[in-house]
Amino acid sequence: MKLILLIIFILLSLHIQAQELLKFNVNSGSFDRFNCPISLTISKNEMDTAFKDLQLIEFKGESHTPLTSQYDQENNRMWFILDGLTPKNNIRKFAFVKKNTKNSSPQIEIQKNDGALQFTLNNKPILNYQYDIKMAPKGIDSKFQKSGFIHPLWSPDGEVLTRIQPPDHYHHYGIWGPWTKTHVDDREVDFWNLGKGQGTVLFKTFINETQGDVYSGFTALQEYIDFGATEGNNVAINEELEIKIWNLNSSEKSWMIDYTTTIKSPLESGILLDAYRYGGGIGFRATEKWHKDNTSVLTSENKDRLTADGTKAKWTIIEGETMNGRSSILFMGFPENRQFPEPMRVWPIGANGGRGDVFFEFCPIRHVEWKIEPDKKYQLKYRMLVFEGKISPKEAEIYWQGFANPPEILIEPK
Repeated sequence: MKLILLIIFILLSLHIQAQELLKFNVNSGSFDRFNCPISLTISKNEMDTAFKDLQLIEFKGESHTPLTSQYDQENNRMWFILDGLTPKNNIRKFAFVKKNTKNSSPQIEIQKNDGALQFTLNNKPILNYQYDIKMAPKGIDSKFQKSGFIHPLWSPDGEVLTRIQPPDHYHHYGIWGPWTKTHVDDREVDFWNLGKGQGTVLFKTFINETQGDVYSGFTALQEYIDFGATEGNNVAINEELEIKIWNLNSSEKSWMIDYTTTIKSPLESGILLDAYRYGGGIGFRATEKWHKDNTSVLTSENKDRLTADGTKAKWTIIEGETMNGRSSILFMGFPENRQFPEPMRVWPIGANGGRGDVFFEFCPIRHVEWKIEPDKKYQLKYRMLVFEGKISPKEAEIYWQGFANPPEILIEPK
């Protein structure tokens, strides 16, 4: 019987090897890894021919496990999740083989409903991107209406973590990032403080929408509209906002979301983004349930809510009390971002009459102005991990390293 099983195993192994098109190893390098999205380059021609009907597998001892992968045609990248914990200096082995199993992993689904692009996993809501105009609250100036923002963002347990149009700041919109003090030639334009009536940022159109096994997301064109231009309302900045929500192998315990903003000015003279404590990057106005007595802040430089404002960080954890315990967001910056590690705006505990409501922002123009030259692209990349409970600084660093310094992929020679 043992001899028969050995023969079967050898035949199966030979069958797999005969079908292998590409074998590669992933080296975790100097850092531990956990649920880390990674990719390798595959040309469109290769994808349309050799890789069209292939299955990604991972070798685990004498067996192999089928995995999901997803092709990004625009960037010629094949993506998958290096799932679970991979210790540093560890090598995992993979290959693409002919498909013999059907992928049954649920996808992060996308639906359009009530002016929002809605993302869910197994009917659990993750986030909404509001592309239709959200009217100002009743009795409030229509200047405060807006589109092009994320709200709600839910915790995995279903708690809403964002807030829009709070009475103390009607221009706050969940997760968003308009530039604040700017100059077009010698004229000031504020795209953040909507009450000034100088400008706004609105959704224009969807460039793409993607629903797949590894991630789902979209890219939206958003326009920075200058109300005071001499020729009438004028677009001062075109922004491409790309959102990717990674499918962590059907895990419903955390959401991983990439937020990438690419800006370009069509103006002949470009636009100057003044140094200021608010503006751009990624801003987060927390739920009204969070205040100074039930939340905490911790940065990669060991700063808390009392000391973080104006300092720089690679990552920052914002967490607070919810109906089922605690929920948290780990905000991560990217090494290629301007002024990295990026300065932050963190509201003091005395904000809003001593209530201590929570506002956080990575703000790359906090200390140094930024000239946006005409027709030149500039990009800022962020990642959010939304989860229940708390994580340690060591765990936060592992996630950040996976974003900033993904593991190396080594292609094996044929």
